[in-house]
Amino acid sequence: MTNEILLAVSLVVLYGTVLLWFYLFGTGGMMAFTVFATIAANIEVMILVDAFGMEMTLGNILFATTFLVTDILSEVAGKKTAQRAVWAGIAANVLFILVSQSWLLYAPSVNDWAQEPMRAVFSNTPRMMLSSLAVYAVAQIFDVWLYHKWWAFTEKRTGDHRAFLWLRNNGSTLVSQLVNTVLFTALAFWGTYDMPTLLSVALSSYVIFIFTSLLDTPVVYAARRLYEKKMGRAAQED
Repeated sequence: MTNEILLAVSLVVLYGTVLLWFYLFGTGGMMAFTVFATIAANIEVMILVDAFGMEMTLGNILFATTFLVTDILSEVAGKKTAQRAVWAGIAANVLFILVSQSWLLYAPSVNDWAQEPMRAVFSNTPRMMLSSLAVYAVAQIFDVWLYHKWWAFTEKRTGDHRAFLWLRNNGSTLVSQLVNTVLFTALAFWGTYDMPTLLSVALSSYVIFIFTSLLDTPVVYAARRLYEKKMGRAAQED
Protein backbone atom coordinates (compact mmCIF):
# COMPACT_ATOMS: atom_id res chain seq x y z
CA MET A 1 0.00 0.00 0.00
CA THR A 2 1.47 3.36 -1.03
CA ASN A 3 1.99 6.28 1.35
CA GLU A 4 -0.62 8.32 -0.51
CA ILE A 5 -3.29 5.66 -0.01
CA LEU A 6 -2.34 5.25 3.65
CA LEU A 7 -2.65 9.00 4.22
CA ALA A 8 -6.05 9.12 2.51
CA VAL A 9 -7.30 6.17 4.56
CA SER A 10 -5.97 7.78 7.75
CA LEU A 11 -7.85 10.98 6.96
CA VAL A 12 -11.15 9.16 6.42
CA VAL A 13 -10.73 6.97 9.51
CA LEU A 14 -9.69 9.81 11.83
CA TYR A 15 -12.37 12.24 10.67
CA GLY A 16 -14.92 9.45 10.91
CA THR A 17 -13.70 8.67 14.43
CA VAL A 18 -14.09 12.30 15.51
CA LEU A 19 -17.69 12.29 14.31
CA LEU A 20 -18.39 8.88 15.87
CA TRP A 21 -16.94 9.89 19.24
CA PHE A 22 -18.94 13.11 19.15
CA TYR A 23 -22.10 11.12 18.44
CA LEU A 24 -21.37 8.56 21.18
CA PHE A 25 -19.76 10.69 23.89
CA GLY A 26 -20.56 14.32 23.09
CA THR A 27 -18.15 17.00 24.26
CA GLY A 28 -16.45 14.50 26.58
CA GLY A 29 -15.52 12.44 23.54
CA MET A 30 -13.96 15.50 21.95
CA MET A 31 -11.88 16.12 25.06
CA ALA A 32 -10.70 12.50 25.03
CA PHE A 33 -9.88 12.63 21.32
CA THR A 34 -7.84 15.81 21.81
CA VAL A 35 -5.70 14.09 24.45
CA PHE A 36 -5.17 11.07 22.19
CA ALA A 37 -4.41 13.10 19.06
CA THR A 38 -1.94 15.52 20.62
CA ILE A 39 0.12 12.76 22.25
CA ALA A 40 0.07 10.39 19.27
CA ALA A 41 0.85 13.14 16.76
CA ASN A 42 3.88 14.27 18.73
CA ILE A 43 5.36 10.77 18.43
CA GLU A 44 4.28 10.26 14.81
CA VAL A 45 5.75 13.59 13.70
CA MET A 46 9.29 12.22 14.11
CA ILE A 47 8.78 10.02 11.02
CA LEU A 48 9.61 11.50 7.59
CA VAL A 49 7.92 10.01 4.51
CA ASP A 50 7.63 10.78 0.81
CA ALA A 51 4.12 11.28 -0.52
CA PHE A 52 2.48 13.26 -3.32
CA GLY A 53 5.94 14.14 -4.61
CA MET A 54 6.93 15.85 -1.34
CA GLU A 55 8.87 14.98 1.79
CA MET A 56 6.68 15.36 4.86
CA THR A 57 6.39 14.41 8.49
CA LEU A 58 3.68 12.11 9.69
CA GLY A 59 1.38 13.57 12.30
CA ASN A 60 -0.05 16.28 10.06
CA ILE A 61 -3.44 14.60 9.80
CA LEU A 62 -3.62 13.93 13.53
CA PHE A 63 -2.73 17.55 14.24
CA ALA A 64 -5.41 18.61 11.77
CA THR A 65 -8.02 16.66 13.73
CA THR A 66 -7.33 18.79 16.82
CA PHE A 67 -8.40 21.87 14.85
CA LEU A 68 -11.49 20.00 13.68
CA VAL A 69 -12.33 19.15 17.30
CA THR A 70 -12.00 22.74 18.55
CA ASP A 71 -14.13 23.99 15.64
CA ILE A 72 -16.86 21.46 16.49
CA LEU A 73 -16.73 22.45 20.16
CA SER A 74 -16.76 26.15 19.28
CA GLU A 75 -19.81 25.61 17.06
CA VAL A 76 -21.94 23.51 19.39
CA ALA A 77 -20.65 24.21 22.91
CA GLY A 78 -19.04 27.63 22.82
CA LYS A 79 -15.68 29.30 23.19
CA LYS A 80 -14.98 28.28 26.78
CA THR A 81 -15.52 24.58 26.08
CA ALA A 82 -13.22 24.73 23.04
CA GLN A 83 -10.56 26.43 25.15
CA ARG A 84 -10.89 23.71 27.81
CA ALA A 85 -10.14 21.11 25.14
CA VAL A 86 -6.97 23.00 24.23
CA TRP A 87 -5.86 23.11 27.86
CA ALA A 88 -6.67 19.42 28.27
CA GLY A 89 -4.36 18.66 25.34
CA ILE A 90 -1.60 20.79 26.86
CA ALA A 91 -1.93 19.17 30.29
CA ALA A 92 -1.87 15.68 28.76
CA ASN A 93 1.29 16.48 26.81
CA VAL A 94 3.10 17.86 29.86
CA LEU A 95 2.27 14.71 31.82
CA PHE A 96 3.32 12.45 28.94
CA ILE A 97 6.68 14.20 28.60
CA LEU A 98 7.38 13.72 32.30
CA VAL A 99 6.26 10.08 32.37
CA SER A 100 8.01 9.06 29.12
CA GLN A 101 11.29 10.60 30.27
CA SER A 102 11.05 8.77 33.58
CA TRP A 103 11.03 5.46 31.67
CA LEU A 104 14.56 6.17 30.47
CA LEU A 105 15.88 6.50 34.04
CA TYR A 106 15.30 2.84 34.89
CA ALA A 107 18.11 0.28 34.69
CA PRO A 108 16.79 -2.45 32.38
CA SER A 109 16.81 -6.15 33.20
CA VAL A 110 19.31 -8.37 31.39
CA ASN A 111 16.31 -9.92 29.61
CA ASP A 112 14.91 -6.55 28.51
CA TRP A 113 14.61 -5.90 24.78
CA ALA A 114 12.55 -2.71 24.74
CA GLN A 115 14.72 -0.13 26.52
CA GLU A 116 17.04 0.70 23.62
CA PRO A 117 14.27 1.12 21.01
CA MET A 118 12.30 3.18 23.55
CA ARG A 119 15.38 5.29 24.24
CA ALA A 120 15.92 5.84 20.50
CA VAL A 121 12.37 7.20 20.20
CA PHE A 122 11.84 9.05 23.45
CA SER A 123 15.29 10.58 23.83
CA ASN A 124 14.24 12.88 20.96
CA THR A 125 10.73 13.35 22.28
CA PRO A 126 11.30 16.31 24.67
CA ARG A 127 12.35 18.77 21.95
CA MET A 128 9.58 17.60 19.64
CA MET A 129 6.91 17.63 22.30
CA LEU A 130 8.00 20.89 23.94
CA SER A 131 8.11 22.56 20.52
CA SER A 132 4.75 21.09 19.63
CA LEU A 133 3.32 22.02 23.01
CA ALA A 134 4.29 25.67 22.61
CA VAL A 135 3.08 25.83 19.02
CA TYR A 136 -0.11 23.89 19.79
CA ALA A 137 -0.98 26.31 22.58
CA VAL A 138 -0.39 29.39 20.41
CA ALA A 139 -2.08 28.04 17.26
CA GLN A 140 -5.10 26.50 18.98
CA ILE A 141 -5.84 29.45 21.25
CA PHE A 142 -5.53 31.69 18.19
CA ASP A 143 -7.80 29.34 16.21
CA VAL A 144 -10.57 29.45 18.82
CA TRP A 145 -10.29 33.24 19.08
CA LEU A 146 -10.36 33.70 15.30
CA TYR A 147 -13.28 31.27 14.86
CA HIS A 148 -15.44 33.40 17.12
CA LYS A 149 -14.23 36.63 15.53
CA TRP A 150 -15.34 35.31 12.12
CA TRP A 151 -18.62 34.21 13.70
CA ALA A 152 -19.29 37.66 15.18
CA PHE A 153 -18.44 39.26 11.84
CA THR A 154 -20.75 37.07 9.74
CA GLU A 155 -23.60 37.24 12.25
CA LYS A 156 -23.39 41.02 12.34
CA ARG A 157 -23.44 41.22 8.53
CA THR A 158 -26.24 38.68 7.95
CA GLY A 159 -28.21 38.65 11.20
CA ASP A 160 -28.11 34.84 11.00
CA HIS A 161 -26.33 33.02 13.82
CA ARG A 162 -26.01 29.79 11.82
CA ALA A 163 -24.86 31.22 8.49
CA PHE A 164 -21.37 30.95 7.01
CA LEU A 165 -20.18 28.00 9.08
CA TRP A 166 -17.85 27.10 6.20
CA LEU A 167 -16.25 30.56 6.39
CA ARG A 168 -15.54 30.57 10.12
CA ASN A 169 -14.33 26.96 9.92
CA ASN A 170 -11.89 27.49 7.05
CA GLY A 171 -11.13 31.14 7.78
CA SER A 172 -9.86 30.28 11.24
CA THR A 173 -8.21 26.92 10.51
CA LEU A 174 -6.23 27.92 7.41
CA VAL A 175 -4.66 30.91 9.14
CA SER A 176 -4.01 28.99 12.36
CA GLN A 177 -2.46 26.09 10.47
CA LEU A 178 -0.06 28.48 8.74
CA VAL A 179 1.05 29.77 12.15
CA ASN A 180 1.33 26.18 13.36
CA THR A 181 3.39 25.05 10.36
CA VAL A 182 5.94 27.88 10.41
CA LEU A 183 6.49 27.85 14.17
CA PHE A 184 6.66 24.07 14.55
CA THR A 185 9.06 23.55 11.64
CA ALA A 186 11.41 26.20 13.01
CA LEU A 187 11.31 25.08 16.65
CA ALA A 188 11.32 21.31 16.16
CA PHE A 189 13.66 20.84 13.19
CA TRP A 190 16.01 23.85 13.05
CA GLY A 191 19.56 22.50 13.11
CA THR A 192 18.34 18.93 12.49
CA TYR A 193 17.75 19.27 8.74
CA ASP A 194 19.21 21.57 6.09
CA MET A 195 17.23 24.56 4.82
CA PRO A 196 15.87 22.88 1.64
CA THR A 197 14.51 20.03 3.78
CA LEU A 198 13.00 22.47 6.27
CA LEU A 199 11.26 24.38 3.48
CA SER A 200 10.05 21.13 1.94
CA VAL A 201 8.68 19.92 5.27
CA ALA A 202 6.94 23.27 5.96
CA LEU A 203 5.47 23.51 2.46
CA SER A 204 4.27 19.92 2.37
CA SER A 205 2.78 20.23 5.85
CA TYR A 206 0.81 23.33 4.90
CA VAL A 207 -0.39 21.79 1.64
CA ILE A 208 -1.70 18.84 3.65
CA PHE A 209 -3.32 21.24 6.12
CA ILE A 210 -5.08 23.11 3.30
CA PHE A 211 -6.69 19.90 2.10
CA THR A 212 -7.52 18.65 5.59
CA SER A 213 -9.06 22.01 6.46
CA LEU A 214 -11.27 22.05 3.37
CA LEU A 215 -12.24 18.41 3.86
CA ASP A 216 -13.17 18.80 7.52
CA THR A 217 -15.95 21.31 6.75
CA PRO A 218 -18.58 18.61 6.00
CA VAL A 219 -17.65 16.94 9.30
CA VAL A 220 -18.32 20.17 11.23
CA TYR A 221 -21.69 20.54 9.46
CA ALA A 222 -22.52 16.91 10.28
CA ALA A 223 -21.55 17.40 13.93
CA ARG A 224 -23.76 20.48 14.20
CA ARG A 225 -26.66 18.56 12.65
CA LEU A 226 -26.16 15.67 15.10
CA TYR A 227 -26.09 18.11 18.00
CA GLU A 228 -29.24 19.92 16.88
CA LYS A 229 -31.11 16.64 16.36
CA LYS A 230 -30.07 15.48 19.83
CA MET A 231 -31.16 18.77 21.36
CA GLY A 232 -34.45 18.55 19.47
CA ARG A 233 -35.12 15.07 20.83
CA ALA A 234 -34.22 16.20 24.35
CA ALA A 235 -36.65 19.13 24.07
CA GLN A 236 -39.44 16.82 22.91
CA GLU A 237 -38.82 14.45 25.81
CA ASP A 238 -39.02 17.36 28.26
